[in-house]
Amino acid sequence: MRALIATAEGRYTDPWHPFVETTQRLAETLTEAGFTTEVAPVDEALARIGDANLLAVNAGDPWRHDPLPLGAPVAAITGLDEALKRGIGVLAMHTSLSSLRDYPSWPIAVGGMWVPGLSMHPPISNATFSWAPHPLADTEPLTAFDERYAYMQQFGPRDVVAVHEHDGINHPVVWTRSHGNSRIAVDLLGHDARSYDSPAHHALITRLAHWAAGA
Repeated sequence: MRALIATAEGRYTDPWHPFVETTQRLAETLTEAGFTTEVAPVDEALARIGDANLLAVNAGDPWRHDPLPLGAPVAAITGLDEALKRGIGVLAMHTSLSSLRDYPSWPIAVGGMWVPGLSMHPPISNATFSWAPHPLADTEPLTAFDERYAYMQQFGPRDVVAVHEHDGINHPVVWTRSHGNSRIAVDLLGHDARSYDSPAHHALITRLAHWAAGA
């Protein structure tokens, strides 16, 4: 199985997230899970997805840059659209729901979006997330030093894997869904290496990747 990681570079970077570090850890996790793993910058990766079984995205919000950068290349937009049409598996990590804003099919495929001025997270901390009834949930507690995203916009149905409670509301942080022929797994954890150091989170990423790729 071939996995392609679309990673932050240039306009997809930000001052708050160590994308080089987390992409390396994500690549190591996918390789350990049995994938032949490649890494490329977002727009380059999406323009050459080819026959990849899994597209993993680990990138930030391009619209936070000033001046606002130009949109994505047509070849990259078409590449993502064609991959989704044929049924590629998708693993969307952490900030990726605030990324790919120039790709019209992305938020609809992953089923959510970070909304500036509304979406937020409490200060990063050691956190325990609650499993929802889902085949990919575990009996071991899901704990990680991480951010807890809240108030994300939802598009379409999803099957929630894990949540956290904030202001009396359970906010989904991991979910799966189908989009056309594609299986989509969203994991809003993964701020930095400390999240990947969590054995429960590491194991969850492996299960999500296998499920999305149909392994």
